[in-house]
Amino acid sequence: MSIISVSGLKKTFDGAVPVEALKGLDFAIEEGEFLAIMGPSGSGKSTLLHMLALLDDPTSGAIIVDGTDISRLSSSQKTSFRLNKLGYVFQEYALLPELNALENVYLPLMMLGATVKGYEKAAREMLETVGLGKRSNHLISQMSGGEQQRVAIARALVNKSKILFADEPCANLDTRNSEIVMRLLRQLCEEFKQTIIMVTHESEHRQHADRILWIKDGLLDREEKLR
Repeated sequence: MSIISVSGLKKTFDGAVPVEALKGLDFAIEEGEFLAIMGPSGSGKSTLLHMLALLDDPTSGAIIVDGTDISRLSSSQKTSFRLNKLGYVFQEYALLPELNALENVYLPLMMLGATVKGYEKAAREMLETVGLGKRSNHLISQMSGGEQQRVAIARALVNKSKILFADEPCANLDTRNSEIVMRLLRQLCEEFKQTIIMVTHESEHRQHADRILWIKDGLLDREEKLR
């Protein structure tokens, strides 16, 4: 069953010389699939991820996410949709340094109006899932880059997100921590049937994905089925 369906997706950035970042994409993503989006720099990978995650609006085309045509949503409806159904992991982690790991993770549930008891319990369980249960009270500044990215993953999933988006999640990590993060994403996909959509330029990350969409010059160059 497709959790995302894309048809005729285009994105043009206005300017003195308009730039066509996406030139008409058609594809679907299955529920529980680990999809990698790959291609050369400037090919439109991150632009596509932003469209799928409701972080930017397409110029034309349709995106259906979990049965909802997101082009029909108002700005406030998109914010609510993201909070309730989507999780996003940034390459720079985007954590609040003055908060500890637990506090960073439960922020989305606070915004959704969960009870203190409820959001603290959910955040602790999610930190256990990503292997950081014993680090919950540590400040972000006391954690390694790999640990910070795992905190970011826990935060992205604490609201039981239907879809996890990851934009170059290992770009700032060394080889060892990159492998830890990638194995965690694969584990989440296999054990919890988590849908994951990841942009990466690292060829060694291919082994963790179910399928790859190769993007080139704003177009779908080819698909590669791995599992």
